[in-house]
Amino acid sequence: MAKDQGANVLPQRRKAAPSKTAAAPKPPAAVAAAPAPPKKPFSLPQFWSEVRAEGRKITWTSWKETWITSVLVGIMVVITAIFFLAVDGVLNFLVQQLLKLASG
Repeated sequence: MAKDQGANVLPQRRKAAPSKTAAAPKPPAAVAAAPAPPKKPFSLPQFWSEVRAEGRKITWTSWKETWITSVLVGIMVVITAIFFLAVDGVLNFLVQQLLKLASG
């Protein structure tokens, strides 16, 4: 669970669906949406400083961890390629036998 989600939050009850015979209440016309606050202008220096601040928060992996992960990914790619090569060979053989049987 995320930090901002409390564990003590109770589930909210659903409102009962209105019956088909009763007309749905309409919102009063006097209630209008509050105007949105004005947008702040874009500032490239401020944006860049925020990007750098977020970049400093990143926990980077070590070269050893990166190397091990890369090798494991390579091994899994080879294993997957061999598996699909075998499945393709079996399916090819079965289709060839089926075509021989159908044409013979």
